[in-house]
Amino acid sequence: MQRFVSFFPAVFVLLWSTGFIGARFAMPYAEPFTFLSLRYALALVLLGAMALVARAVWPGGRLAGHSMIAGSLIHGVYLGGVFFAVRHGLNAGVAALIVGLQPIITALIAAPTLGETIRPRHALGLALGLVGVALVILPKLGSGGDYHFVNVAPACLSALGISVGTIWQKRFATGIDVRTGTFFQYLGALIPSFALAALFETMRVDWNGEVIFALAWLTVVLSIGAIFLMMMLIREGAVSKVASLMYLTPGVTAVMAYLLFGETLTVVQLGGLLLAGVGVSAAMGRVRLKGAR
Repeated sequence: MQRFVSFFPAVFVLLWSTGFIGARFAMPYAEPFTFLSLRYALALVLLGAMALVARAVWPGGRLAGHSMIAGSLIHGVYLGGVFFAVRHGLNAGVAALIVGLQPIITALIAAPTLGETIRPRHALGLALGLVGVALVILPKLGSGGDYHFVNVAPACLSALGISVGTIWQKRFATGIDVRTGTFFQYLGALIPSFALAALFETMRVDWNGEVIFALAWLTVVLSIGAIFLMMMLIREGAVSKVASLMYLTPGVTAVMAYLLFGETLTVVQLGGLLLAGVGVSAAMGRVRLKGAR
């Protein structure tokens, strides 16, 4: 197994990029919070069974509660915003690009909450990333354009949600078995998603091969496989490789969206995509905790 670890970061980024493609597959046939409720419920069944068979240790009430809060942000707000944005016409590659600012946002939030060092390059990286996003969005923003507040704002909320959720997880819900911890994360995501679906959606799904495939793929491969793979990488000490390759996610997603759905970006937008990736990569290249050697 050890000799294959060097390939895991690239596999993880490839799998993570398919999450945006899965949203593109499913959203024409199901409303976002209805689909996500089904995804979380299926993940809970699978994770619960895995934890029981393995006799995993279940966290106490306090840790379980913190895991649920983290999950409502990491999965509920993050995925809810992405799926809502794609449902309302946002390009899958653009959604990935906006959410790709998450590492810088997390670093900026981590400064006062976790004592992480923030250097001027973080602000510069964020500025470059925002300029890159603006170059991608502005050409089609506004009246008659493909992008508008209804689909751009939820994607921005997604980036903020996963950033805050990551900080919450790191500060209040560490040291939990990955199976039971993830179980409570998805439970925390299911409750608000189901409430929103029941209140504001018809909860109708046009079942077909694409929806079934997207649900199975996103649940088994993304919600369980990719998360477990990330935990394995952390355990094996390959976190830096994941961090560096994560900046490729918007580009990989854009290529997939072009090949599968014919989604295209102009030359200016492609330049913005590259600029945003450079900004995030430059800002996050050497983030360290205070006192770290």
